[in-house]
Amino acid sequence: MRVACINERFSVAGQMTSTDVAEVAAAGFCAIVNNRPDEEEPAQPHSQIIQATAEDEGLCYFHLPVRGPDITDDKVRAFQKVLESSNGPVFAHCRSGTRSLTLFVIGEMLDGRMRADDVIPFGVRHGFDLSGTAAWLHSHSGR
Repeated sequence: MRVACINERFSVAGQMTSTDVAEVAAAGFCAIVNNRPDEEEPAQPHSQIIQATAEDEGLCYFHLPVRGPDITDDKVRAFQKVLESSNGPVFAHCRSGTRSLTLFVIGEMLDGRMRADDVIPFGVRHGFDLSGTAAWLHSHSGR
């Protein structure tokens, strides 16, 4: 599993398995956010399995599933609330990490901490193509 550290309190990765949870806990994360809808792909682990393993490891677990077209300001705010209320670093995952990073970046834009021109280079710096994020931002109030 490739993990991208976005800042000291937030990292993203692609799909995790229940065996990855122990590594996430050992790395000092306090919460896991799963941004992937269940049954998106036949072989992906069900969120309840990851949740049970996370709770066994003492981690908080949040299932905030989104698909690109389903991203709304409310879903971004729910994601931000998890990040803001955590007592330590948060590990978010989806199929590739892009959706989780997209939620983060849109929140940064909505709150004025990132400019539209910074989205694509920010993604590149962290190894992600955020062109879909830029398109979302453009189609929602021309941000």
